[in-house]
Amino acid sequence: MNDQSPGYHYAVIERALREIDAGGPALTLDELAARMGMSVAHFQRVFSQWVGVSPKRYQQYLTLDHAKRLLAERFTVLDTALASGLSGGGRLHDLFLRWEAMSPGDYARGGEGVVIRWGWFDTPFGRAIVMGTERGICGMGFAAEMGEAEAADDLRRRWPRARFVEDGAALAGWVAAAFGGGGGEVPLYLIGAPFQIKVWEALLRVPDGHVTSYSQLAGAVGLPKAVRAVGTAVGRNPVSFLIPCHRALRKTGELGGYHWGLPVKRAILAWEAARTQM
Repeated sequence: MNDQSPGYHYAVIERALREIDAGGPALTLDELAARMGMSVAHFQRVFSQWVGVSPKRYQQYLTLDHAKRLLAERFTVLDTALASGLSGGGRLHDLFLRWEAMSPGDYARGGEGVVIRWGWFDTPFGRAIVMGTERGICGMGFAAEMGEAEAADDLRRRWPRARFVEDGAALAGWVAAAFGGGGGEVPLYLIGAPFQIKVWEALLRVPDGHVTSYSQLAGAVGLPKAVRAVGTAVGRNPVSFLIPCHRALRKTGELGGYHWGLPVKRAILAWEAARTQM
């Protein structure tokens, strides 16, 4: 793998985000570049290309009180999000998402008759397993905290009767568009119970760089008292990052849970905020 390949860049950024997370504001640019085995100029150029801001600016967002600031400054009331024009089709990197859901009958059959292709990819948040049908991405999970074997098993268990075929090349274009390696449309094919899909649809209305609360999501799906059930549905989101379950926070400003690990959630929130609040 050469130092111009997307895989190389993703690996560098994943390592750099972990170093910044562990080292905090005291970690200098010189120290960070040295840990990456790169010159300061080269590292800053690669980091800024993929994260969108300098390492120093990113550090400003990766703080313990960042979630509270987001709630105070970038909170989205979902009932008014569409009317305010905040949640249009545009996403990071001129990404356009379209989605459709498997029918309830197909869902009940556990994906029987569905061919799901899968592969492992390097991302700014560590290794990710991505799964997809001919209609679009249906699964994405991060392995940084739980490990690759468990992350893969976690997603496969959701479709016990589907046929899985390892074929990362079939998904590479969609994955590149999702993480900034190329523009274009990223189709999603959601496989879940009707209530879960309603919650995931509400999450898709939360704009980049913004957050919402679990209670707001409950209200958006017409069940304001079902906060616990909504939280469970958020945690069952099979397409992490693209369906932005990381943007759901507790009203107190705490991060709440995250299926793939709180360090991953914190890194994604900081990464998005740094890119959208320039």
